[in-house]
Amino acid sequence: MTEPLVEPLGGDDDLAGVMEIDRKSFATPWTLAMYQAELQNQAVSSIVVLRLPERQVAGYCSYWFVVDEIHINNVAVDPEFRRRGLGRYLVEYVLREGVRRGAGRAILEVRAGNLAARQLYQQLGFLELGVRRGYYSDTSEDALILAKTIQILERNPNT
Repeated sequence: MTEPLVEPLGGDDDLAGVMEIDRKSFATPWTLAMYQAELQNQAVSSIVVLRLPERQVAGYCSYWFVVDEIHINNVAVDPEFRRRGLGRYLVEYVLREGVRRGAGRAILEVRAGNLAARQLYQQLGFLELGVRRGYYSDTSEDALILAKTIQILERNPNT
């Protein structure tokens, strides 16, 4: 497999690809208005797409950078390209981006029943912080709150 390319969302064609993957991946995909709101908040919100030679948008990750933390909102890979390590590739890219921007932690919510995602996050060193009961409105499923330290924060010797 050729090395994937991850880069910022590039325009309407990329957004259409992201929304198609959303529809294939989530019971309640984000709407166009939700993505437009994310794109208008570029100081905090980022969306990156994963490109392969055979697919312009094979996966994506939406995340926020807030103060010193990365909050991962959505990660999805087109079902045709799953089980190839591409989800891991995307999350690792976002974690490196967080370190580059000075984040000390990454945090996310994952459906309690999404065993594949939970296994991936566990392999990447995410730890469970808590549970948001009934978080997902479509099924009332719980969300597990996961976090990972991604950089050792320097401590001020005067504090």
